[in-house]
Amino acid sequence: MSTTTMQPWMRRWSRRFTHLVDKHQPSEATLLLILSIIIGLVTGFAAVIFIDLIDWITNFSFGTIPDSFANLGRWWIIIIPVVGSLISGPIIAFFASEAKGHGVPEVMQAMVLNGGRIRPRVAVAKIAASSVCIGTGGSAGREGPIVQVGSTFGSTMGQLFRMSDRRIRNLVACGAAAGIAATFNAPIAGVAFAIEVLAGDLAVSVVSNVVIAAVTAAVVSQAFLGSEPAFHIPTYAMKNPVEILFYVVLGLLAGLMGVAFIKVLYGMEDVFDNWHKMPMWVRPAIGALLLGVTGFIYPPLLARLGIDPMLARAGLPVIRNIPHIFGAGFDTIEAALTGPLPWIFLISLLFLKLLATALTLGSGNSGGVFAPALFMGAMLGGFFGLAVDMAFPQFAINPGAYALAGMAAVFVGAARAPLTAILIAFEMSNDYKVILPLMTVTIIALVIAHRIHPESIYTLKLARRGLRLRFGRDVDVLDGVLVSEVMTKNPPTINENVTMGDLEQYFLRTHHHGVMVLDDKGELTGVITLQDLDRCLQNRPEECRSYKVKDVMTTSMLVAHPDESIGDALHRMAVRDVGRMPVVDRKNPKKLLGAVRRNDIARAYQRGILHRDAISERANLLRASRSGGTEFIELRVESGSQVEGKRVKDLELPEGVLLTTRFHGNEHHLLHGNDVLSAGDVVLALAEPEDVEALKSLFRRKRISVRPESGPFE
Repeated sequence: MSTTTMQPWMRRWSRRFTHLVDKHQPSEATLLLILSIIIGLVTGFAAVIFIDLIDWITNFSFGTIPDSFANLGRWWIIIIPVVGSLISGPIIAFFASEAKGHGVPEVMQAMVLNGGRIRPRVAVAKIAASSVCIGTGGSAGREGPIVQVGSTFGSTMGQLFRMSDRRIRNLVACGAAAGIAATFNAPIAGVAFAIEVLAGDLAVSVVSNVVIAAVTAAVVSQAFLGSEPAFHIPTYAMKNPVEILFYVVLGLLAGLMGVAFIKVLYGMEDVFDNWHKMPMWVRPAIGALLLGVTGFIYPPLLARLGIDPMLARAGLPVIRNIPHIFGAGFDTIEAALTGPLPWIFLISLLFLKLLATALTLGSGNSGGVFAPALFMGAMLGGFFGLAVDMAFPQFAINPGAYALAGMAAVFVGAARAPLTAILIAFEMSNDYKVILPLMTVTIIALVIAHRIHPESIYTLKLARRGLRLRFGRDVDVLDGVLVSEVMTKNPPTINENVTMGDLEQYFLRTHHHGVMVLDDKGELTGVITLQDLDRCLQNRPEECRSYKVKDVMTTSMLVAHPDESIGDALHRMAVRDVGRMPVVDRKNPKKLLGAVRRNDIARAYQRGILHRDAISERANLLRASRSGGTEFIELRVESGSQVEGKRVKDLELPEGVLLTTRFHGNEHHLLHGNDVLSAGDVVLALAEPEDVEALKSLFRRKRISVRPESGPFE
């Protein structure tokens, strides 16, 4: 980040810090070590303050206020969440929109697209909004906010010292690890989360700094909050190897539950986001109203179903009868872990927590998804453990063990972070005997969830913004490289009437492994490979050489088009495990334009890495064109064209055209009305099919025939 893009206060402090570094000239390793410790300290203190603030707001909201106005009784369960959301909503809407939701996707986006740079104000907004939301009953976790706060501080430190993007990302990962470590008193799980979800880099320099930050934050947290683990859990162990089969089934159910969590959460988010007439700052209050009504109704219903009124929390005072689905719900999780609890109680809270979290975060409030996933996992695991114990009493199963495994598995089904889930459950139990069940249930949940829904609860938010990640860390740059840019334009071809004997000599002479087959009119009819020749020679060694190519070739071909992304082409190639694919005209599938091979894919990836920002913008437009029926076009401003030297707002464009991005030299930005187009600029546009030719003519040199436009990356 250049100093011109910093806030004035950041520029002043940046100059002071860089002057200090220049004066003492510490080594890079020493500087990162010091910054890692500072990030751990600050994040640890922030976690302590955040947790204490939530507790204070909870006691004040559900204790002091209801006691002062006792005549309202349980109606405070509806009123308090609404009032809290009327405070947190404006903080998010007017101060820092990045504080909306669970926070981790915003950190991931900053890591991938912005070099880890996050606005400092996000930390303040996240702590304020999340503490009010959770403290007044919002169904959300405190881990996501602390991760975002720690990451923001790490990013700020990197920006103040004017570090490279790689170093800033390292410090962001340090902050994230410190947040998890301080919240759960689980430093190992914190390191795993930072590497597995955010960094994706196992380099020693990265891991060592992340470990230092996590340990420092855990020490600070223990000093103020105690050294006890997040939950007090009895020692569990498998009493019979047959139990591993039960954990397999639990993993299947947990994977399905994780996917349900993702779909319900984002489905509710769509409902509120499409409510355009309602201001953004009011929407959390609407979600809180529905949450409050749910929390008001279900405890008496549970009591009527035979649940003990104290367990159902159907009485007064409010402070001792806060609905289980309000807040993070750690006390209810611990009750399930030490269980057993009634089955109707567990299954009810499983779905009520799902609804409560969707209403809270889907409406735009602030909080994490970590704790709700653990809550639902504990309920699901506890219920499953009870069912297994009833069906197979000879195994003397403890449902609490399945609640622990369910916690890890549902989190994996939603977040796709198996190492983090295994380690956090292990650190909470401090018992190595649970490792085998945990590994089994989490891997099964991971496989099932990924097969049903490839995106995680973190990456889905980014995918919906047009940013596709692979393994939660890297942009799928292949989604933004066109087939036309990397295809082989003159692929080897052969006539369909050539004999297989001649084809054999051709392969020996040219060393090609495959060739496109054309008919006498020059139209594409098939593909034939070295493997096809080998199979023919093995099956019919005497007759094969006299066969014609058209008798052996593959006619059911996979094809690519020049205007689609190489990522789409690669996906089709991977499904059929083919090494090459012809590129044909969309309007005439028999017209061969080129071929895409595996080495072209490698070239495409290299190109994407070199032009990451531009590729991301182009990938977004490609997705928009596919979903909206419009066409994506790249246009080069040619010297003497009608648009050269004109401002965008003065251009007479067809009605169905949208100009989006301008590439000028090595820079690119979104187009504005006052931008003046210069010869050599490349413009990305979306256009209706009938307007494409008219648009292209505006960018061509007048009355001069020119070569077709080329992309900005050649």
